[in-house]
Amino acid sequence: MASTRMMNAFHRNVNLYRRVQVTRPVTPLAGGGPLLSQGLRPYDYHILSRGLADKCEGKSVIKGVVVGVYAKEGDKDPKMTSSGEKFDDRTSGKISELIRETGLKGELAKGKVFMNVDSEFRAVAVVGLGQEGAGFNDLEMIDEGMENARVAAGVGARSLQLQGCTEVYVDSMEYPEQAAEGSALAIWRYNSNKRKQNRTHIPKLDLYDSPDVDAWTRGLFKAESQNLARRLSDSPANQMTPTIFAQSTVDALCPCGVSVEVRTMDWIEQQHLNSFLMVAKGSCEPPVVLEVSYCGTSPEDKPILLLGKGLTYNSGGLCLRPKNCLHMYRGCMAGAAVCVAAIRAAAALSLPINITAVLPLCENMPSGMAVKPGDVVTLLNGKTMGIVDVSKAGVVVMADPLLFAQTTFKPRLVVDLATVGYGVCAGLGGAAAGMFSNSNFIAKQMEKAGGLTGDRVWRLPLWRYFKQLVTPNLTYDISNRGRGPASSCIAAAVLHELVPCVDWAHIDIRNVGMLTRHNPLPYLLKDRMTGRPTRTIIQFLYQMACPDSK
Repeated sequence: MASTRMMNAFHRNVNLYRRVQVTRPVTPLAGGGPLLSQGLRPYDYHILSRGLADKCEGKSVIKGVVVGVYAKEGDKDPKMTSSGEKFDDRTSGKISELIRETGLKGELAKGKVFMNVDSEFRAVAVVGLGQEGAGFNDLEMIDEGMENARVAAGVGARSLQLQGCTEVYVDSMEYPEQAAEGSALAIWRYNSNKRKQNRTHIPKLDLYDSPDVDAWTRGLFKAESQNLARRLSDSPANQMTPTIFAQSTVDALCPCGVSVEVRTMDWIEQQHLNSFLMVAKGSCEPPVVLEVSYCGTSPEDKPILLLGKGLTYNSGGLCLRPKNCLHMYRGCMAGAAVCVAAIRAAAALSLPINITAVLPLCENMPSGMAVKPGDVVTLLNGKTMGIVDVSKAGVVVMADPLLFAQTTFKPRLVVDLATVGYGVCAGLGGAAAGMFSNSNFIAKQMEKAGGLTGDRVWRLPLWRYFKQLVTPNLTYDISNRGRGPASSCIAAAVLHELVPCVDWAHIDIRNVGMLTRHNPLPYLLKDRMTGRPTRTIIQFLYQMACPDSK
């Protein structure tokens, strides 16, 4: 029943979404240079004619199409998708002939770009989808069929983008929602601080030869929400202060019918959010706490609470971080950015669920007012926290807002997202976010969501062993640093002390939510902020809203 309500509301939103796209086009905001200069060349380019790959000038339209091809089995030729076969028939068999001539084998993310094959589509990207009929891989904990569609669509769309196409039509590859996600994520760029003539053009995306427009539109909703998180995270710290982040949140969510309350210094002091203020007072930028509320069902139903760490810049305070990586700590508000993006998608999809988010926003800077190593703060629950290491300010910033939100909103479960511990970087790299939970049910649902979206989470231990590393201490109750090298587990243990009885999950996105340096997903960019795990959180919220849906 809940799923039916969601779909009915979704149909109502499709036309609204299209109107918004026409009346308020999103400014290209993704950064990064050409694909080849970043070492992300997904496949070789095969250009049969050069005259039509020029940049679009004026209002001229250059169309391109992406079609998929499955890996060859035995001595058989690679098999095209159903839409690819129709396009091959349209070209009188030229595509299949070119596949044989160029030796394409259908390997995942490898393909060719052909020019002048069709009178309407000047460029055709043929991309490998891997093995036909791929499904869920238990060992990899991922649905390979869905992920292959994302990868192939993303690689193809990006290649046509670099060929100067202004409109890109994408084969559904039997998974239209996932094809939309991959292609929309791949072509996005953070271009705000480039001169207009130097910006990478972002082409218009359309579904090619498939009636499942609803699934395609759902995929665009999810991808554009993740792109919102990428924009917020990738903006320079001087262009994404707490106040600017608050305004960006209002601009993104209020048109979707989401309530956003912006709480300033006076309110923060009245609520005695002292741990948050201890860090915020070191910066000249005024702190802000956002209360975001989406009501998708009866107001009496308990909400899911999202808490996002919102350090818009984390210099480390008086425990200053190394100079070589200071620039990347503009992304320490990735947790808050993911929360905003997930709620935007929930509103666009009209999920039948209530969601509340609390986002504490401030900077961690060194100054005469900055918190000092060894300072102690009394939390809302009466416990004292010793701030041993100011560079590990994430748990300090989140402590009192987490306690306040549980008392005020009385949620059914809590999910917090934060970039807190380097341990997940060493242990998981960019493969999966680290997850800690006191509920097996929540953990399994989050793992399922990650497997479906291709943005996986991996459960890490929340044992008493780690709690003993943060408590007890000689002169205070909790240490923000703890003892030992297990930084991510220790940070989770600190937060666990502040969640007395509710179901709770802590997602440490220090490794996946910031810059991707090694083996990025083919539809994302190296050395850029990722917006992960936005789509996993959206899928998790859907599973909580519609538990009976497959």
